[in-house]
Amino acid sequence: MGERLARPRNGDKITALYVTNLRRTAETAAPLVEALGIEPVVEADLREVYLGDWEGGLYRIKLAEGGPLVKRLMEEGRWAVIPGAEHDDQFAARVRSGIGRIAAAHPDELVAVFTHGGVIAQVLSEATGARRLALAGVANGSISEIVVTGDRWLVRSFNDTAHLEDLG
Repeated sequence: MGERLARPRNGDKITALYVTNLRRTAETAAPLVEALGIEPVVEADLREVYLGDWEGGLYRIKLAEGGPLVKRLMEEGRWAVIPGAEHDDQFAARVRSGIGRIAAAHPDELVAVFTHGGVIAQVLSEATGARRLALAGVANGSISEIVVTGDRWLVRSFNDTAHLEDLG
């Protein structure tokens, strides 16, 4: 991913890098940080949705097992269905705030943001009007492109994994 993102597209160059306060985003961003020599900025508001009782990898296990609560989660499309999880409106506001700060700091610039699947799903929901969890199945290491113009968010690409196919 670092090699692919480091190559300018249409003359555009990444001018800033953002990661969350969770270590895995900094680890994923590390090759691009090295290639571009840009120090990443931490945007804590783009950390993953808090999953309450399903934190620590239990979310994926619960999804695989299924069950009535998973069914309800999928039907309602709300994280708050999970006991103790972050409220959906609070999560949405947090994500909007983080994206808003980045867009305001870098108008008309290309910025790389390394974040998490739940956050990506929320951003895509905001941009498209889709149900909140409709796009929650993004692949690890995938690239999605969002254009932020004022209050308008547009999807340029979603869940692109072409750079991963080269790795086998």
